[in-house]
Amino acid sequence: MNIDTNTPATLNEMITLLEGIQSDYTKFYVDGNASAGTRVRKVMQQIKTEAHTVRTHVQTTKNSQ
Repeated sequence: MNIDTNTPATLNEMITLLEGIQSDYTKFYVDGNASAGTRVRKVMQQIKTEAHTVRTHVQTTKNSQ
């Protein structure tokens, strides 16, 4: 994926990741399923990485205007 031309797609991917992990989030906090917690942490790390990339891109775009 090319972040320079496809930032909205990155946002949509992050939303999709959050929606997909919702059941594991519930499994961890309601049922105490430790494996679900691991999956939640993994997805949160992915989101953090993508969010940083988007943030950097927005800053670069802003500064170049």
